[in-house]
Amino acid sequence: MQGLGVWVAGLAVRARELVASEDGQGTTEYAILVGVLVVIAIVAIVAFRGKVQELWTAISDGINSL
Repeated sequence: MQGLGVWVAGLAVRARELVASEDGQGTTEYAILVGVLVVIAIVAIVAFRGKVQELWTAISDGINSL
């Protein structure tokens, strides 16, 4: 039973270190940036759906004519 107490205490120390650590901050910022860019891309595609469809059709026709 004493081993479990040591394990829990070690886990608590590690949790405090993780909360105080800033190692993952850069990764989190990049993840947020990528998420924002994906949302912007989706909004742009929805807003310009007609133009995107025309472009896609033109590309498809061009490939099929090869």
